[in-house]
Amino acid sequence: MMFRNLIFDWSGTLVDDLAPVIEATNVVLEKYQIAAFDREAFRRSFRLPYSEFYAELLPHIPLAELETHFRPAFDAAVTPVTILPHAREKLECCMSLGIRCFVLTSMDPVAFERQMDQFNLRHHFEATYSGVLDKRELIHQILTNHSLAPAETAFVGDMIHDVETARYGGISSIAVLTGYHHAEVLATVSPDFTVPDLGVLRELFERSYQTLSLHAPA
Repeated sequence: MMFRNLIFDWSGTLVDDLAPVIEATNVVLEKYQIAAFDREAFRRSFRLPYSEFYAELLPHIPLAELETHFRPAFDAAVTPVTILPHAREKLECCMSLGIRCFVLTSMDPVAFERQMDQFNLRHHFEATYSGVLDKRELIHQILTNHSLAPAETAFVGDMIHDVETARYGGISSIAVLTGYHHAEVLATVSPDFTVPDLGVLRELFERSYQTLSLHAPA
């Protein structure tokens, strides 16, 4: 496995915000007398674009209204957002190998910028794109703006929408099992690669680049 460019999802891929997202979602649902989700039910039901998820549950409530409830509830969540194991090491590995890194996420831009600085990850990324409801609408623009060859580029994410975005953009998809969607859910859209976590992905990249260097002409 060898790519020169990686586009990362954020939530469930580099950071663990599942618990606070569930907390905030349940606050929103409670306001409209909708039953709360437990962790496993949420993981099996939630999808991107999240506008579709909420439209199914609360079809007559504008998304903007729901977000006025969600954002303060997310900020007030008891469970903190944390960086996922192996995320920092994977990004450092990319930096050492000269792999260009980007972020494409639906995360609220204010929360995303805050988290990026909180975890000191900003310097790892050439560019970031946040607050993107449907990532498919931006993937071609990112490839064009940064002159990313599709054959040398992969999207790393934890949800069906990430795999679909990669396919829509004509790039490879790498699914990680550290986030929102279970392995069997991700398998329904046949990602090009599936790894349990970013630690395994880092090892695969290091091995590929070591093999390349061994076979490089002297």
